Amino acid sequence: MKNIFLSLVVFVVMSLLHAQFTDWIVRLLKLRGGDYAMYSIVILIFSSVITAIGLATVIIFRKSYDSILKIAILYEVIYLLFLIISGNNPFKYFWQPTNENLLMTMMYSNSIVVFLLMFLIHLLYSKITSSKNNNLS
Repeated sequence: MKNIFLSLVVFVVMSLLHAQFTDWIVRLLKLRGGDYAMYSIVILIFSSVITAIGLATVIIFRKSYDSILKIAILYEVIYLLFLIISGNNPFKYFWQPTNENLLMTMMYSNSIVVFLLMFLIHLLYSKITSSKNNNLS
């Protein structure tokens, strides 16, 4: 039960980070409000679907997903597969340099940044739990 709750927390945090970073990227690129104003909400809905799929996977394979890092890797693999399936080409910006194509490239780099943040959280969480276990011994 602990790893299911942990995975739910990790999935929700990663979903919110993806949505927030996407909102910042859209603002940074100054994309048209009519076309891209709700893009971060779409990413949040997209991430909610990923959370449901990932949570089902964690429930099925309960013993395999016991750390934040494994759960974050599962989320990012599903996220990147969804980006590829949806037709986002990260290299399109290099032969058609527009802000819309740069957004697609930034969506892939966004996943790297979120994963690195979750890796840092994993290191911190591991350090806290290992020091707590050492104090109990």
